[in-house]
Amino acid sequence: MARDRTPADLVGAAPDAAFEISFDGRPVPVLPGQSVAAALWAAGVLAWRTTRVGGRPRGAFCGIGQCHDCLATINSRPNRRACLVPARPGDAVTTQEGHGHAGLGV
Repeated sequence: MARDRTPADLVGAAPDAAFEISFDGRPVPVLPGQSVAAALWAAGVLAWRTTRVGGRPRGAFCGIGQCHDCLATINSRPNRRACLVPARPGDAVTTQEGHGHAGLGV
């Protein structure tokens, strides 16, 4: 019966299996094709950096890489735009504080 078919069935899609990344040491489930920001949002994480002045929380704002509010430290690399970085199995995302160079001697 055609009514039992899903859109994925209709187009013959075979998505990859879900996987995990970590955020501040906590596991976060990810669907294939999600950006780091989308995966964090889906897991209920709304902020993953603090501002340089005042330490105010920030997360995704524009979602297209223009505003830089979604900067995160991903795999020990600071200042990555989480809305543009595709999540990969095993990625380690940590809260970025200020300019993201703490402990780097910058």
